[in-house]
Amino acid sequence: MRIAVVGVGAVGGYFGGRLAQAGHDVVFLARGETLDALRAHGLRVKSIAGDFEILQPRVAADANEVGAVDVILVAVKAPQVRQVAPSLTPLVGPETAVIPLQNGLEAPGLLAGALGSEHVLGGLCKIFASKTGPAIIEHMGLQPAIEFGERNGSKTQRVERIREAFQSAIGMSTVTPSDIEAALWQKLLYVEPLGAVGAVVREPAGVLRAVPETRRLLQSAMEEVVAIALKRGVALDPKLPEQAIQRVDELPAGATASMHRDIVAGKPSEFEFQVGTVVRYGRESDVPIPVHSTIYAALLPSERRARGELSA
Repeated sequence: MRIAVVGVGAVGGYFGGRLAQAGHDVVFLARGETLDALRAHGLRVKSIAGDFEILQPRVAADANEVGAVDVILVAVKAPQVRQVAPSLTPLVGPETAVIPLQNGLEAPGLLAGALGSEHVLGGLCKIFASKTGPAIIEHMGLQPAIEFGERNGSKTQRVERIREAFQSAIGMSTVTPSDIEAALWQKLLYVEPLGAVGAVVREPAGVLRAVPETRRLLQSAMEEVVAIALKRGVALDPKLPEQAIQRVDELPAGATASMHRDIVAGKPSEFEFQVGTVVRYGRESDVPIPVHSTIYAALLPSERRARGELSA
């Protein structure tokens, strides 16, 4: 299968690397130091599921160099999707499927607006990994997985065909949930509170779960996400926050979400696509969100400073 991976950070590097390792025709679209590093020494991945290298990956700086592919994995950060989406048009042929892997809920709609809704699936990934250098990835937690499906919930041959192709890759699982919208909300419920509370407290998962007050704060944030989803007609189990906290208990003590790491480092983050989305949807749906309203207000100044919007 011919696959274009757009963005070679922790997500694109890991999953694109695994698919290339499995023998798929993978081309990485990258720029700057990452593009130079891929050309110079390839892709290097350190993983609890087994280290590996792709020594001579196919790389490109522009989609025009690639042409139409079977699958596009969009692995840039959520704030970059709107800007990147129109540039992907040369990758799209009549049968191309686009799978977004961003945190949050809005990437599928943004991609559909630029590339055509008929091409875009709902998608997400699960992994705790970080980019430790240009084209150098470290996977340190969770069983890596990609989940995707038709946005209208229908079962199609293209989804099954991609699932079967991706299953040949080791070190990752492929899931096609019956309700991809609910799956997106379930991921948001897990990763957004972990990143938001972690960024406010400036502590990793081990501390958040060990201190009773922060553990309760984390679960309360998760409960707010469930309440919003239910109000908006998304079928989520009210017990999911308890299950999500148990998953936090299984993380390495030092684990942090990517949004947390970016905020602490003073970098632009997915803040508006995670915390901001919860706050907007909560207000639109008239759902009380005291935890998220407070976290949003607490983190907003540093996010605006990181984006060059606040100089004081």
